[in-house]
Amino acid sequence: MRGADESKTERARNLRNASTDVEGKLWYRLRGRRLNGYKFVRQEPIGPYTVDFICRECRLIIEVEGGQHADSQRDVARDKWFTDHKYRALRFWNNEVSSNLAGVLETIVTALAEAPPHADR
Repeated sequence: MRGADESKTERARNLRNASTDVEGKLWYRLRGRRLNGYKFVRQEPIGPYTVDFICRECRLIIEVEGGQHADSQRDVARDKWFTDHKYRALRFWNNEVSSNLAGVLETIVTALAEAPPHADR
């Protein structure tokens, strides 16, 4: 088994320590299996990327985006890499999480329910 890439681990640790208020608001609702018993982790290295949140068992990635991500070709490339590696990514704008957290959580729950069953849950 390969060991962890220390530079990716350190980057993820730094991102966790510098999370935005909006990420913190969503993380509070995802952490500790609070969302229908699904386990999420935050700022997780996945391949060449670090994602905001992921439910590994469902291969569902959640990204919370600010305005700098509008029309981002880098995000298009990230999403293609995720899809090619059998991950699904949901992207929410900061203002969506701030003003409609219930709707964001409902969208996530729906995506989790559509995931193929996994034995680890």
